Amino acid sequence: MDRLTGIGVSSGIAVGRAVILTQRTEVMRFPIPPDRIEREVQALHSARDLSRQQLRDISARIAQGPASELAALFDAQILMLDDEMLIGQAEKIVREERVNAAWAVHRAYEGLFELFSKMEDPYLRERENDVADVAGRLRMNLRHGARGPKELLSQIDGPSILIADELTASVAAQLDWSRVQGFATDAGSRTYHTAILARSLKVPAIVGLHDASLRIVAGTPLVLDGTTGELVVSPSPEAIDEAQRRAAWPRRKGTGAGEAGPIVTTDGVRVRLEANIELLEDLEYLNEYGAEGVGLYRSEFMLSGRALESVTEDEQYAMYRSLIEQVAPRPVTIRTFDLDERQVSRDQLRPERRRTRPGLRGLRLGLANPDLLRTQLRALVRASAHGPLRIMFPFVTGVEEVRQARAMLTAEASAFGRIAPGQIQVGAMIEVPSAALAADLLAPDVDFFTIGTNDLIQYSLAVDRTDDRVSDLYEPLHPAVLRLIRVVRRAAARHRIPVSLCGEMASDPALVGLLVGLGLTEFSMTPGAIPIVRQVVQELSAQDARRLAGHALRLATAAEIEEYLFDALAASAIQRSPSS
Repeated sequence: MDRLTGIGVSSGIAVGRAVILTQRTEVMRFPIPPDRIEREVQALHSARDLSRQQLRDISARIAQGPASELAALFDAQILMLDDEMLIGQAEKIVREERVNAAWAVHRAYEGLFELFSKMEDPYLRERENDVADVAGRLRMNLRHGARGPKELLSQIDGPSILIADELTASVAAQLDWSRVQGFATDAGSRTYHTAILARSLKVPAIVGLHDASLRIVAGTPLVLDGTTGELVVSPSPEAIDEAQRRAAWPRRKGTGAGEAGPIVTTDGVRVRLEANIELLEDLEYLNEYGAEGVGLYRSEFMLSGRALESVTEDEQYAMYRSLIEQVAPRPVTIRTFDLDERQVSRDQLRPERRRTRPGLRGLRLGLANPDLLRTQLRALVRASAHGPLRIMFPFVTGVEEVRQARAMLTAEASAFGRIAPGQIQVGAMIEVPSAALAADLLAPDVDFFTIGTNDLIQYSLAVDRTDDRVSDLYEPLHPAVLRLIRVVRRAAARHRIPVSLCGEMASDPALVGLLVGLGLTEFSMTPGAIPIVRQVVQELSAQDARRLAGHALRLATAAEIEEYLFDALAASAIQRSPSS
């Protein structure tokens, strides 16, 4: 038995087995029961087969282009997929340690990384990057079956305690608190965003444990005391019995899934929560979590690594029709392919266009390849006969792009005959500053706006979240970001078109009050976040939220806004506490 002491940030006792979430490597490790081993091994092999096909497609496309000599690099990666030191070792780890396949791949990769790093030959040392790419692709394809923490935790047998290196509020919002009894993190403080959320939801929590995520083995029994900040590792049976007697802390009502009925603030403002969807398998969560529709279907996920030109109109139509019919009578918003030029075959892009048009992505890419865009629009028009459909164009930068795309849609709808051109609603994603600042000019040409906060933050602040040198500057609460959101909302209101917000900000329950205060009442988020966001909204006064937003917009830095916002959230949690 070992005792670790951190900072107790949310009182209560929790008993369960350890599940380890390592955010920095984007992989979770958890124990699996004996009857799950073969399924996990099969998932590993399926991920290998899918990765092999993806790499073959990439190699074939590159072999036909100007840099054909680089195709051999991907041929080498294909060979790595059959190397016993990667897949074979990962399978061995699954069977012997009874852990999930994604973690086993990560462990196998770490062993290879150590081996390569000791090699004296510089060329061989550099091959570690290829191994990292292959391991990353395998983990990505394994996540197709269980993409987020909520879906992964749903596979765990019995109550658990989450141990994480770090845990953001938006990830915490996706967790199933009927399975996760409490959590502890290496980092954090009492004013940690997720700590405030934990207190609001009455989930026992400890932060500031430094290296618990490295020291604790997945599946280890734990007792967590969120009052004293003590985490007992491998407690005795007597200690577990005593903790379970003390763990009669009341579960907060309203955090469960599947609640029905409209979502309304305490002062009567109607708020609509829809779901972001990547695969048709995600649709089972719509009813479970009470989503009011699909606010964003990312159509590019149907490609699964295939070249865009290889997906036929009929294939697309079948996918869209199935999606619409399963969701009807609730609406579905389908975003046209949000890809960059690397995901379209080389011969489809004229060389001069590749040289002179940086940022060839989203709607720009579709307009640069009109045949591919028309194919998708025809499939969407055909599918619209089966239920409510909204088509959304991604990465819009100006009015002329929307007009061109809408003209193409009108032509395809007219040619189809049975669909009136105006029957399908058309929207623009506001993801870049030019679109946000010209929202009043865009509004007359569309039926709705969707603010994509992930890209809007990135392009507004010139920050690439994957670049460690500047990733800490990615700040949703930057005054410029909040002001751009307000600009878009006001433009939509003046032209009487709806505006929704998707992205990580929508899933963050700590930011919902601020966003409602900015005038937003429609959100689209990962399905698992809906129950907690619903609870936050139902306990929120829109009038108070407007005052909060008004003050936040007068502050000069993201740090000042963050401190003010979370002080207000903490005060609200105290006021709602039964002991206050």
